[in-house]
Amino acid sequence: MRVAVVGASGQLGSALVQVLEGAQLQTVSLGHERVEVTRAANVTAVLEQEHPDVVVNTAAFHKVEECEREPGRAFEVNALGALNVARACQALGARCVYVSTDYVFDGTKSEPYTEEDTPKPVNVYGASKLAGEHLVLQTCPDALVVRVASLFGGRGARGKGTNFVLTMLDRAHRGEPLRVVNDIRMSPTYTLDAAEAILQLIERGVVGVFHVVNEGRCTWYEFARKIVEISGLEVPVEPVSHDAFPARARRPVNSSLATERLAGLGIRLRPWTDALGDYLAWLAAPSASS
Repeated sequence: MRVAVVGASGQLGSALVQVLEGAQLQTVSLGHERVEVTRAANVTAVLEQEHPDVVVNTAAFHKVEECEREPGRAFEVNALGALNVARACQALGARCVYVSTDYVFDGTKSEPYTEEDTPKPVNVYGASKLAGEHLVLQTCPDALVVRVASLFGGRGARGKGTNFVLTMLDRAHRGEPLRVVNDIRMSPTYTLDAAEAILQLIERGVVGVFHVVNEGRCTWYEFARKIVEISGLEVPVEPVSHDAFPARARRPVNSSLATERLAGLGIRLRPWTDALGDYLAWLAAPSASS
């Protein structure tokens, strides 16, 4: 099986490349410098040249605040870009895998969202990714849509240059006070764990929407506390309301995801606390700085 990863230089994309290569699959890494998803001709030409069996599209405009300021750009990348990749897959007879987000939900549910819950995004980013889901599934009925959430891994997200874990560690080491939101719940997810699960879904040939997150949920404050605790840092963490950080884009107060469809296949991701411990150990290892 030959798998192409669009957005291969990103946080999840790079983890997917690592996992696919570790499984000894033919892997084609397509970074932003080679594939621009908003340019249909470019997408088609590159995929025709590589002729993959599966294309995993991890490319996204995911800066939530910038999406709110630039809705046209958000939909161009996250919806039209997804459509361009899906159309190229359909023409080539390749399997299309689209990576989406927990932000397709409005956050009003008290329990984790299942794949059966109706999406209702409250910001431009979520709306643009939901549009991408619809366009992909309409174009490729056998497509796989994977919703991930609150990713951490590697050296951070392309475009952001960091992730929540790295940001907390950086501030803690600089002696800055950590004031973290304690009224928004989510599902922290390690990119390597998500990549392993995505590989299993690809190998099984399943279709439709799947939630792929580590087990458990927490607030950002609880996440920060665990980062500090595992790292052995003596840094106070203050819980605050999300109102303390005024933002243009609304965030769902609960975007945690349930993984019922994944569990139905016998696939389970470990608790996020265990995954975080491994990630922090990797960051502390000398090889992580290279």
